Amino acid sequence: MSMPLLQTKLRAPPPRTRLVARPLITAKLREGLSHPLTVICAPAGFGKTTLLSQWIAKTVDAVAWLGLDDEDNDPVRFFTYFLAALQAVQPTLGVTAQELFATTQPPVLKAGFTLLLNELATLTTPLTLFLDDYHLITTPAIHEALTFLVDHLPSSCHLVLTTRIDPPLPLARWLVRNQLTEIRTDDLRFDHADAVTFLNEVMGLTLSTSDVDTLEARTEGWIAGLQLAALSLQDQRDSAAFIQAFTGSHVYIAEYLLAEILQKQPEDVQLFLLQTSVLERLQADLCTAVTQNPNSSAILTNLHRANIFIVPLDNEGRWFRYHHLFADLL
Repeated sequence: MSMPLLQTKLRAPPPRTRLVARPLITAKLREGLSHPLTVICAPAGFGKTTLLSQWIAKTVDAVAWLGLDDEDNDPVRFFTYFLAALQAVQPTLGVTAQELFATTQPPVLKAGFTLLLNELATLTTPLTLFLDDYHLITTPAIHEALTFLVDHLPSSCHLVLTTRIDPPLPLARWLVRNQLTEIRTDDLRFDHADAVTFLNEVMGLTLSTSDVDTLEARTEGWIAGLQLAALSLQDQRDSAAFIQAFTGSHVYIAEYLLAEILQKQPEDVQLFLLQTSVLERLQADLCTAVTQNPNSSAILTNLHRANIFIVPLDNEGRWFRYHHLFADLL
């Protein structure tokens, strides 16, 4: 019996009616279509999915969408949904691969992708597949199969991944070979003009330039932080006083950061974060002195790779600081 599929996983979120236009990023996305892969990597709340839904609404090419979750770490489930996303655009795609999976035990992802690639190579019109929340995938066999797919993807096809962390894929190799477009936190964060548009036009506030500057500096362009601040401001009589007092300890910000970031870390990492929150700048030896944890260097490296609201202060990856709101919370 075939596995029932949740159709909402196969539908891109509808674009919001009022958005901040991101012409530079959408131009980069368009240019990336000449490469096999685009990776959009940033922490929670930086508008990755919103950006894509906005872009998809304006494209005329065939678009397939798959919103991933933890259960998709099962290779059979992953491949089944992967094919279903493509078949929502082209119903005949992947039928042979489906038959192979049904008759081969255990199923082999690479063999399935080989058959699928042969079919994709016959397409005469462009096709883009979006995999949203790829950071939830931790199964090595899936990473290996996706690497094989990207390495052999025909020019008519393009893959887009959104993720909170760098996926364990050969990104450096693909960059060197000009096969990869990257969009990262610095690309996504709001600058002053974006913040003005978002707060005063999208969210319907009437903030002064000084107030916008303060919120932009406190949030460091973090879109979710600006949105949570704006929602709180709608109930404030004295907006200037609220903005001056706005920190990561504000109830909405604290709840978001706790649920999306802090509580998802292992206990030893949570303890490390709390112990090092007193430091304005972070460096492995300094963190070891504060925490007595001999693994400080590895933890810092992993926090940086995982985009856990940690900001590099040099090009060597030795000195860091916490995002202002995250430091306030800790």
